[in-house]
Amino acid sequence: MEVKQQLLHEAEQFIYTCYEELGRSRDEAEARLLNIRHDIESTGTYDHTYEELEHGALMAWRNSNRCIGRLFWDKLLVRDARGASDATEVVGELLEHIRIGTNGGKIKPTLTVFRASKPGQPNIRIWNHQLIRYAGYETDQGVIGDPISVDFTNACKDMGWQGAMTPFDILPLVVEAGGRPPELFDIPEHLVMEVPIEHPELLGFASLGLRWYAVPMISDLTLEIGGIIYTAAPFNGWYMGTEIGARNFADTFRYNMLPQVAKLMGLDMTSETTLWRDRALVELNIAVLHSFKKAGVSIVDHHTAAAQFKLFEEREAKAGRALTGNWTWLIPPLSPATTHIFHSSYDNRLVKPNFGVQEKPYTSRQATSTATDTVLQQKRQGCPFHSG
Repeated sequence: MEVKQQLLHEAEQFIYTCYEELGRSRDEAEARLLNIRHDIESTGTYDHTYEELEHGALMAWRNSNRCIGRLFWDKLLVRDARGASDATEVVGELLEHIRIGTNGGKIKPTLTVFRASKPGQPNIRIWNHQLIRYAGYETDQGVIGDPISVDFTNACKDMGWQGAMTPFDILPLVVEAGGRPPELFDIPEHLVMEVPIEHPELLGFASLGLRWYAVPMISDLTLEIGGIIYTAAPFNGWYMGTEIGARNFADTFRYNMLPQVAKLMGLDMTSETTLWRDRALVELNIAVLHSFKKAGVSIVDHHTAAAQFKLFEEREAKAGRALTGNWTWLIPPLSPATTHIFHSSYDNRLVKPNFGVQEKPYTSRQATSTATDTVLQQKRQGCPFHSG
């Protein structure tokens, strides 16, 4: 199908659905499509109204197959930053997004949309996987910090950035805009909310020195609405506790904290039959939930999240919309069989509007193993509002 015809086809599907959901008439949709057809024929593209942009972004969250938190899809705050043209303006909007989304710990689901991809114009790209993320430094003794960030940390160092070489250094923002080379911007400390991790009963737990940032703000996926691709559209929800406790801290290719937690608990690690990993994993997740709640930062446990997803399923059925989902991503990484999701099946087909993966703009300086590379790629393609 010709490019213009494909774009018009995508636009028609979106406009009819969007306008119907917004309570607009068929005549209004047809009138809008006449303008869109004219724009596509004359320029090769078209621009969304704010109303279309806002509802399209909400629909994209609702259609995100890997997200367990979709019950709140219609509560998303959509910020229109399409007027930002250079890196400085883009970063100003990103810092405002961090402030608004963090909201003093009462996290507000937020999405900021920058200019769409257009023929003959350079795209806006945010190099960071998340706006706030910890650095990872390669050393002869192993990685200091987050191993998943090693490639991006190396890219930042190549551009002149110097970190403090601690396990929890906040990476800078890297933005490419206006056809210029990527630019580095440090995030002001007062905008970054972090939670020190302690345990309600294991008094020595705080000695591990763990902490995590309050808000996951995914920033490297595309947003597609009606055939229009937005290459920079960072968004956030709040964490599900297992993302931190069962993945970021526990995965062997991340912070790998289970052995240290088990040692602190005095567990027998000489045999797998003692289930020392499982026992340490539960206590690590208890510590994360306890610490976030003590700090007044929004977070959800995986049992509550599963119950909320069940309510989302019921509401979608009532609205007459077919539910889609990726079972392998919807089940929580801790005690999945205790949730209804484990015992259910879901249609994993793609429904638009939706989010998509784009190639990272920096290249890996060191090849990783096939297994690790696969895991890292899966993390990049993860749930938009719930990703470690």
